[in-house]
Amino acid sequence: MVTSRWQCLGIALAAVSIAAPPAAAKDDFTLARRRMMEEVSAVAAVTARETGRPRLDPRVIAAMEKVPRHLYVPADMQRKAYDNRPLPIGHGQTISQPYIVALMTDLLRVKPGDVVFELGTGSGYQAAVLAELVNQVYTIEIIPPLAKQADERLVKLGYRNIRVKIADGYYGWEEQAPFDAIIVTASAGHIPPSLVKQLKRGGRMVIPVGAPFMVQDLMLVEKQADGSITSRSILPVSFVPVTGRH
Repeated sequence: MVTSRWQCLGIALAAVSIAAPPAAAKDDFTLARRRMMEEVSAVAAVTARETGRPRLDPRVIAAMEKVPRHLYVPADMQRKAYDNRPLPIGHGQTISQPYIVALMTDLLRVKPGDVVFELGTGSGYQAAVLAELVNQVYTIEIIPPLAKQADERLVKLGYRNIRVKIADGYYGWEEQAPFDAIIVTASAGHIPPSLVKQLKRGGRMVIPVGAPFMVQDLMLVEKQADGSITSRSILPVSFVPVTGRH
């Protein structure tokens, strides 16, 4: 994922933006994460009209204050790890802007016993945040080096409730379905039917939909108790595209 139009806080949100923390010392990342989430919460308040979420779930805030974002970026990017911005992670991919990670996680409204599917593992950061909140995360990455690095990183950091698979996530993970929630961290031209099928009744999916390398709509898709589907646009965003042969 790349960013949202709310990334440029110094311009668009100057009135509420909290000054970005200085480069965090190696022994003070806890404070840096707290300051990051103060800024993210301020942005959430400003975007409440569009998102319908003026305040983030305290569980989401706590999870993001716990997960060490600096360990999910290249070493030369660690000084910038707690800025509210996306960062490159190699192979033409990025780690998402913290505000977007928080918003997408919040919109899923996950519960402790839930099982979640993620399309687009990237560095593993989003999966780690979700793993703090749910029972199990199944995540697919199509770029083998990224998938292997993320898997090794997550195991090293002690996560036992995340499974990483190298595959085309467009088709989901059928043998582990149905899922209580689905999160897609790359843009698609449409909502994949396979993911809709693998979403439980009562479940939620958050996905950016639109043309590649253009502004897309971050969509909230809900499967009702009767199996019908509703969707609504949350925010304009810009994600890297879903890849594969579909």
